[in-house]
Amino acid sequence: MVVLLVLAVAASFVGRLHQQTKIATAAGRALLQLALVSLVITAVLSHVAWSALFALVMFGVAVFTTTRRIGAPRAWPWAALAMACGLVPTLTVIFVSGAVPWTGASLVPIAGIVIGNTMTAHSLTGRRTFAALRDEHGSYEAALSLGLTRAEAIGEVIERHLPEALVPGMDQTRTVGLVTLPGAFVGVLLGGGSPLQAGAAQLLVLVGLLAAQTITVVVADRLIRSGRLLPADLQASLRV
Repeated sequence: MVVLLVLAVAASFVGRLHQQTKIATAAGRALLQLALVSLVITAVLSHVAWSALFALVMFGVAVFTTTRRIGAPRAWPWAALAMACGLVPTLTVIFVSGAVPWTGASLVPIAGIVIGNTMTAHSLTGRRTFAALRDEHGSYEAALSLGLTRAEAIGEVIERHLPEALVPGMDQTRTVGLVTLPGAFVGVLLGGGSPLQAGAAQLLVLVGLLAAQTITVVVADRLIRSGRLLPADLQASLRV
Protein backbone atom coordinates (compact mmCIF):
# COMPACT_ATOMS: atom_id res chain seq x y z
CA MET A 1 0.00 0.00 0.00
CA VAL A 2 2.84 2.37 0.81
CA VAL A 3 4.46 1.71 -2.57
CA LEU A 4 1.15 2.26 -4.39
CA LEU A 5 0.54 5.48 -2.49
CA VAL A 6 4.02 6.71 -3.38
CA LEU A 7 3.32 5.90 -7.03
CA ALA A 8 0.08 7.91 -6.97
CA VAL A 9 1.73 10.90 -5.26
CA ALA A 10 4.71 10.76 -7.60
CA ALA A 11 2.48 10.64 -10.68
CA SER A 12 0.58 13.67 -9.43
CA PHE A 13 3.84 15.52 -8.82
CA VAL A 14 5.34 14.66 -12.20
CA GLY A 15 2.10 15.49 -14.01
CA ARG A 16 1.71 18.76 -12.06
CA LEU A 17 -1.80 17.81 -10.98
CA HIS A 18 -1.15 19.35 -7.54
CA GLN A 19 -3.15 16.60 -5.86
CA GLN A 20 -0.39 15.07 -3.74
CA THR A 21 -1.77 16.26 -0.42
CA LYS A 22 -5.32 15.27 -1.29
CA ILE A 23 -4.21 11.81 -2.41
CA ALA A 24 -2.26 11.25 0.80
CA THR A 25 -5.14 12.59 2.89
CA ALA A 26 -7.66 10.37 1.12
CA ALA A 27 -5.47 7.32 1.73
CA GLY A 28 -5.07 8.25 5.40
CA ARG A 29 -8.80 8.71 5.84
CA ALA A 30 -9.47 5.37 4.18
CA LEU A 31 -7.04 3.71 6.58
CA LEU A 32 -8.66 5.22 9.66
CA GLN A 33 -12.21 4.63 8.45
CA LEU A 34 -11.62 1.00 7.53
CA ALA A 35 -9.83 0.41 10.84
CA LEU A 36 -12.85 1.78 12.69
CA VAL A 37 -15.29 -0.22 10.58
CA SER A 38 -13.27 -3.38 11.18
CA LEU A 39 -13.62 -2.90 14.92
CA VAL A 40 -17.42 -2.64 14.87
CA ILE A 41 -18.42 -4.66 11.83
CA THR A 42 -18.68 -8.00 13.62
CA ALA A 43 -21.20 -6.67 16.12
CA VAL A 44 -23.09 -4.79 13.44
CA LEU A 45 -23.46 -7.75 11.11
CA SER A 46 -24.72 -10.06 13.86
CA HIS A 47 -28.01 -8.15 14.27
CA VAL A 48 -30.30 -6.87 11.51
CA ALA A 49 -31.31 -3.83 13.57
CA TRP A 50 -27.71 -2.74 14.04
CA SER A 51 -27.04 -3.39 10.37
CA ALA A 52 -30.00 -1.22 9.38
CA LEU A 53 -28.71 1.56 11.64
CA PHE A 54 -25.25 1.26 10.10
CA ALA A 55 -26.79 1.48 6.61
CA LEU A 56 -28.66 4.61 7.70
CA VAL A 57 -25.38 6.17 8.83
CA MET A 58 -23.84 5.32 5.46
CA PHE A 59 -26.79 6.98 3.75
CA GLY A 60 -26.36 10.11 5.87
CA VAL A 61 -22.68 10.34 5.00
CA ALA A 62 -23.54 9.87 1.31
CA VAL A 63 -26.07 12.72 1.43
CA PHE A 64 -23.59 14.98 3.19
CA THR A 65 -20.89 14.13 0.66
CA THR A 66 -23.00 14.67 -2.45
CA THR A 67 -24.46 17.99 -1.29
CA ARG A 68 -20.96 19.28 -0.59
CA ARG A 69 -19.78 17.99 -3.95
CA ILE A 70 -22.53 19.81 -5.88
CA GLY A 71 -22.26 22.97 -3.79
CA ALA A 72 -25.76 22.80 -2.32
CA PRO A 73 -25.39 21.85 1.36
CA ARG A 74 -28.63 23.56 2.35
CA ALA A 75 -30.57 21.41 -0.10
CA TRP A 76 -29.65 18.19 1.71
CA PRO A 77 -33.27 17.15 2.44
CA TRP A 78 -34.04 17.18 -1.30
CA ALA A 79 -30.83 15.33 -2.11
CA ALA A 80 -31.79 12.74 0.49
CA LEU A 81 -35.23 12.43 -1.07
CA ALA A 82 -33.84 11.89 -4.56
CA MET A 83 -31.40 9.25 -3.38
CA ALA A 84 -33.95 7.53 -1.15
CA CYS A 85 -36.37 7.27 -4.07
CA GLY A 86 -33.74 5.22 -5.90
CA LEU A 87 -32.47 3.30 -2.88
CA VAL A 88 -35.64 2.14 -1.13
CA PRO A 89 -37.48 0.41 -3.99
CA THR A 90 -34.26 -1.23 -5.20
CA LEU A 91 -33.44 -2.71 -1.79
CA THR A 92 -37.08 -3.67 -1.30
CA VAL A 93 -37.14 -5.72 -4.49
CA ILE A 94 -33.80 -7.35 -3.72
CA PHE A 95 -34.72 -8.46 -0.20
CA VAL A 96 -38.48 -9.03 -0.47
CA SER A 97 -37.99 -11.23 -3.53
CA GLY A 98 -35.67 -13.46 -1.51
CA ALA A 99 -32.85 -13.00 -4.01
CA VAL A 100 -30.68 -11.97 -1.05
CA PRO A 101 -31.37 -13.17 2.51
CA TRP A 102 -32.56 -10.57 5.02
CA THR A 103 -29.58 -10.72 7.35
CA GLY A 104 -27.14 -8.19 8.69
CA ALA A 105 -24.32 -9.79 6.73
CA SER A 106 -26.26 -9.19 3.51
CA LEU A 107 -27.87 -5.85 4.29
CA VAL A 108 -24.73 -3.82 4.93
CA PRO A 109 -22.75 -4.71 1.78
CA ILE A 110 -25.75 -4.60 -0.56
CA ALA A 111 -27.03 -1.33 0.89
CA GLY A 112 -23.53 0.11 0.79
CA ILE A 113 -23.11 -0.68 -2.89
CA VAL A 114 -26.46 0.83 -3.83
CA ILE A 115 -26.01 3.90 -1.62
CA GLY A 116 -22.57 4.58 -3.07
CA ASN A 117 -23.78 4.40 -6.63
CA THR A 118 -26.88 6.54 -6.05
CA MET A 119 -24.55 9.11 -4.48
CA THR A 120 -22.38 9.07 -7.59
CA ALA A 121 -25.37 9.46 -9.90
CA HIS A 122 -26.74 12.31 -7.81
CA SER A 123 -23.38 14.10 -7.72
CA LEU A 124 -22.93 13.80 -11.47
CA THR A 125 -26.47 15.05 -12.05
CA GLY A 126 -25.90 18.11 -9.88
CA ARG A 127 -22.49 18.97 -11.24
CA ARG A 128 -23.51 18.61 -14.90
CA THR A 129 -26.83 20.42 -14.65
CA PHE A 130 -25.65 23.23 -12.38
CA ALA A 131 -22.70 23.92 -14.67
CA ALA A 132 -25.08 24.05 -17.63
CA LEU A 133 -27.42 26.45 -15.85
CA ARG A 134 -24.50 28.77 -15.12
CA ASP A 135 -22.95 28.55 -18.57
CA GLU A 136 -26.20 28.71 -20.52
CA HIS A 137 -28.08 31.33 -18.57
CA GLY A 138 -28.88 33.11 -21.81
CA SER A 139 -30.74 30.04 -23.07
CA TYR A 140 -32.73 29.98 -19.84
CA GLU A 141 -33.67 33.64 -20.23
CA ALA A 142 -34.58 33.08 -23.89
CA ALA A 143 -36.89 30.23 -22.92
CA LEU A 144 -38.62 32.47 -20.40
CA SER A 145 -39.06 35.18 -23.01
CA LEU A 146 -40.88 32.67 -25.21
CA GLY A 147 -43.45 32.12 -22.51
CA LEU A 148 -42.11 28.95 -20.89
CA THR A 149 -42.46 28.54 -17.16
CA ARG A 150 -39.35 28.57 -14.99
CA ALA A 151 -39.50 24.80 -14.60
CA GLU A 152 -39.80 24.36 -18.36
CA ALA A 153 -36.97 26.82 -19.01
CA ILE A 154 -34.70 25.00 -16.58
CA GLY A 155 -35.64 21.73 -18.26
CA GLU A 156 -34.68 23.09 -21.66
CA VAL A 157 -31.15 23.71 -20.37
CA ILE A 158 -30.52 20.61 -18.27
CA GLU A 159 -32.44 17.86 -20.06
CA ARG A 160 -29.67 16.81 -22.43
CA HIS A 161 -27.13 16.65 -19.60
CA LEU A 162 -29.08 14.21 -17.42
CA PRO A 163 -28.08 10.98 -19.22
CA GLU A 164 -24.41 11.76 -18.49
CA ALA A 165 -25.00 10.79 -14.85
CA LEU A 166 -25.82 7.24 -15.96
CA VAL A 167 -22.74 6.75 -18.14
CA PRO A 168 -20.47 5.16 -15.47
CA GLY A 169 -23.13 2.65 -14.45
CA MET A 170 -24.01 1.85 -18.04
CA ASP A 171 -20.36 1.34 -18.97
CA GLN A 172 -19.80 -0.91 -15.97
CA THR A 173 -22.81 -3.03 -16.90
CA ARG A 174 -21.89 -3.24 -20.59
CA THR A 175 -18.31 -4.28 -19.92
CA VAL A 176 -18.73 -6.55 -16.90
CA GLY A 177 -16.77 -9.74 -17.37
CA LEU A 178 -14.88 -8.28 -20.32
CA VAL A 179 -13.06 -5.36 -18.71
CA THR A 180 -13.65 -5.84 -14.98
CA LEU A 181 -14.84 -8.45 -12.49
CA PRO A 182 -16.65 -6.31 -9.89
CA GLY A 183 -16.73 -6.88 -6.15
CA ALA A 184 -19.87 -8.98 -5.88
CA PHE A 185 -18.57 -11.51 -8.40
CA VAL A 186 -15.17 -11.78 -6.75
CA GLY A 187 -16.70 -11.87 -3.28
CA VAL A 188 -18.95 -14.83 -4.07
CA LEU A 189 -16.04 -16.70 -5.62
CA LEU A 190 -13.81 -16.04 -2.62
CA GLY A 191 -16.65 -17.12 -0.35
CA GLY A 192 -16.75 -20.53 -1.98
CA GLY A 193 -19.58 -19.98 -4.47
CA SER A 194 -19.60 -21.29 -8.00
CA PRO A 195 -18.88 -19.06 -11.02
CA LEU A 196 -22.58 -19.35 -11.95
CA GLN A 197 -23.64 -18.13 -8.51
CA ALA A 198 -21.09 -15.33 -8.68
CA GLY A 199 -22.40 -14.23 -12.07
CA ALA A 200 -26.00 -14.26 -10.87
CA ALA A 201 -25.12 -12.18 -7.80
CA GLN A 202 -23.20 -9.65 -9.87
CA LEU A 203 -26.00 -9.35 -12.42
CA LEU A 204 -28.49 -8.71 -9.64
CA VAL A 205 -26.30 -5.94 -8.27
CA LEU A 206 -25.68 -4.30 -11.65
CA VAL A 207 -29.33 -4.26 -12.69
CA GLY A 208 -30.28 -3.01 -9.23
CA LEU A 209 -27.79 -0.19 -9.56
CA LEU A 210 -29.18 0.81 -12.94
CA ALA A 211 -32.66 1.00 -11.42
CA ALA A 212 -31.52 2.96 -8.35
CA GLN A 213 -29.41 5.41 -10.33
CA THR A 214 -32.05 6.03 -13.00
CA ILE A 215 -34.75 6.75 -10.42
CA THR A 216 -32.38 9.03 -8.51
CA VAL A 217 -31.57 11.04 -11.63
CA VAL A 218 -35.26 11.37 -12.60
CA VAL A 219 -36.30 12.56 -9.13
CA ALA A 220 -33.33 14.94 -8.89
CA ASP A 221 -34.32 16.38 -12.26
CA ARG A 222 -37.82 17.14 -11.01
CA LEU A 223 -36.47 18.73 -7.84
CA ILE A 224 -34.03 20.88 -9.80
CA ARG A 225 -36.77 22.09 -12.14
CA SER A 226 -38.94 22.99 -9.17
CA GLY A 227 -36.11 25.06 -7.67
CA ARG A 228 -35.82 22.95 -4.53
CA LEU A 229 -32.52 21.24 -5.33
CA LEU A 230 -30.29 24.16 -6.31
CA PRO A 231 -27.21 25.92 -4.92
CA ALA A 232 -27.78 29.35 -3.42
CA ASP A 233 -26.31 31.22 -6.39
CA LEU A 234 -28.62 29.51 -8.86
CA GLN A 235 -31.66 30.02 -6.66
CA ALA A 236 -30.90 33.74 -6.87
CA SER A 237 -30.02 33.93 -10.55
CA LEU A 238 -32.94 31.76 -11.66
CA ARG A 239 -35.34 33.60 -9.35
CA VAL A 240 -36.91 30.45 -7.94
